[in-house]
Amino acid sequence: MPARRMAARRALKTVLVDLSGTLHVEDSAVPGAQEALKRLRSAPVTIRFVTNTTKECKRDLLERLTKLGFDIAENEIFTSLTAARNLLEQKQVRPLLLVDDKALPDFTGIATDDPNAVVVGLAPEHFHYEMMNRAFRLILDGAPLIAIHKARYFKKKDGLALGPGPFVAGLEYATDAKATVVGKPEKTFFLEALRGTGCAPEEAVMIGDDCRDDVGGAQNTGMRGILVRTGKYRPADEDKINPAPYLTCENFPEAVEHILERLL
Repeated sequence: MPARRMAARRALKTVLVDLSGTLHVEDSAVPGAQEALKRLRSAPVTIRFVTNTTKECKRDLLERLTKLGFDIAENEIFTSLTAARNLLEQKQVRPLLLVDDKALPDFTGIATDDPNAVVVGLAPEHFHYEMMNRAFRLILDGAPLIAIHKARYFKKKDGLALGPGPFVAGLEYATDAKATVVGKPEKTFFLEALRGTGCAPEEAVMIGDDCRDDVGGAQNTGMRGILVRTGKYRPADEDKINPAPYLTCENFPEAVEHILERLL
């Protein structure tokens, strides 16, 4: 009997929540998300917000969320920009930063003169021939290619938009190099997000709108994954990963209700 109990899934200790597409789309909150977050905070769980966004630095992101009425502290947010910075410091390289100018504050203090590495985030204003060619030549000369993430697309108010993934794939294709990916769905990203929570992956659940990067990545790390039908979600997304999501919900408030009623 005790052995069977040990094999059962452990009690939930931590909830990881995606931001863009799950709590908000640009400057609009998902209806009911602020209230749902308050309800989740009343439960005995640690909450971390994990995001691949490279469109803005953590400070701007926090300001946007606060304006939308979300009660979130800066130390609860773990971004792929933070993960990228950590890797650059580890490798001690000087990056050519293909990131949005609004994301640059998260790289303050990192030397970028005479670059010997290439870092790609979402940077529409940098994705032109001249800049991509510069990155291409650096990689051919041996510079490592670091992808902050490889999302295919993301949700904007006016529809879906290309993510950095296609541009990273283009550089990989042209140079025969393989990018090191630091954001979701990488296992290291999820484990880093849990650091300091005292929680094992089996004691965590991830809520997100990206079937592959949020849910698939979390489940490959040992967590449960809840897919929400907001943001970039498209019909039949849940069939794109194996194993399928632990649960698919209409939105974040519904996911919170499930956690409060079934997982605690």
